[in-house]
Amino acid sequence: MKILSAKVIVTCPGRNFVTLKIETDQGIYGIGDATLNGRELAVKSYLEDHIIPCLIGRDASRIEDTWQYLYRGGYWRRGPVTMTAIAAVDMALWDIKGKAANLPVYQLLGGKSREGVMVYGHANGRDHAEALDAVGHYIDMGYKAIRVQSGVPGLDKAYGVGKGNMYYEPADKGLPDEEIWDTPLYLRHTPDLFEKVRVKYGSDHHLLHDCHHRLKPIEAAQLGKALEPFKLFWMEDATPAENQEAFKLIRQHTTTPLAVGEIMSTIWDCKDLIQNQLIDYIRTTVVHAGGITHLRRIADLASLYQVHTGCHGATDLSPVSMAAALNFNMWVPNFGVQEYMRHTPETDAVFPHGYYFDKGYLMLPDAPGLGVDIDEAAALKFPYERAYLPTCRLRDGTVWNW
Repeated sequence: MKILSAKVIVTCPGRNFVTLKIETDQGIYGIGDATLNGRELAVKSYLEDHIIPCLIGRDASRIEDTWQYLYRGGYWRRGPVTMTAIAAVDMALWDIKGKAANLPVYQLLGGKSREGVMVYGHANGRDHAEALDAVGHYIDMGYKAIRVQSGVPGLDKAYGVGKGNMYYEPADKGLPDEEIWDTPLYLRHTPDLFEKVRVKYGSDHHLLHDCHHRLKPIEAAQLGKALEPFKLFWMEDATPAENQEAFKLIRQHTTTPLAVGEIMSTIWDCKDLIQNQLIDYIRTTVVHAGGITHLRRIADLASLYQVHTGCHGATDLSPVSMAAALNFNMWVPNFGVQEYMRHTPETDAVFPHGYYFDKGYLMLPDAPGLGVDIDEAAALKFPYERAYLPTCRLRDGTVWNW
């Protein structure tokens, strides 16, 4: 089964998505997500100008060989653009293999390890009262795990607080927005938020929180210590992980579980964190870490050290990525949780899929391949619109981590 052609589809049903479609000489096609928020066209060019010409005529069934060819053969390895492009090819080839075998991809990986995939939703509000109401709403919907974020008094904007209900999208059309950040305010404010959540709703639900790379290691240690009484499922992205040793300091001072990895591209980015048992959950994702093929390697390494998966699943990952992640999650033995940010009805219409939410879990029907498609006619109705994630500054004007 040879690759006959491939094309890139860019669409913006509320936000931008990049999709790779690979067609074979046997009439079977597969799709893969190639979205990189704020740098979408860089991946589009990488695919069209550099990868697709190398795919034509290759055996579509040789997924591992193609992965190695694109990773090793390019010489300039790693990085989000390269690994997102490779991931799109990898997803599409797994989709093709599943359709050719008339089996869902998780069956090709080794079959189910569970019946459903526990997911967490995003409860947020401009203040504590709104955030608490949002937590109650997610509990009523049946979520067993809930990420809680709130506005910070004295700051106009805060990470994780959406502009509306259910459909959080941080990217802004046009040029990047700038937000002001104040770490001391945030550190004073956040433990009180989780105390209120536990007092109101008890301890039956898993609570998560995202620091979004904004804290220095000692500040993250202070926050983790302060949150210990509220038994969080995890504290995410406590500090930038480029320096993996920074997590040693955090680990020395708190037993709050740590999660990191959504911006990591390869196993090398998280190797020391896993081997030194400095984290509890690895959040590398199928679209930015080289596809299902590479994510399996990361998960297998993590399993040796009792580190579990917690794949990123924001709205800038299309339903193609979510379907791929769910197939991976159905199989992976050391599964922890899956982030689930609901897409808009327009996005769901462009990417018809079979997965569905039920009592805190995402369920995956036995459709061949990944179980997701793209409606190209619908996609054409939503042309690309340039958009960027925000930037962040401290009160004195210093650029900070968004």
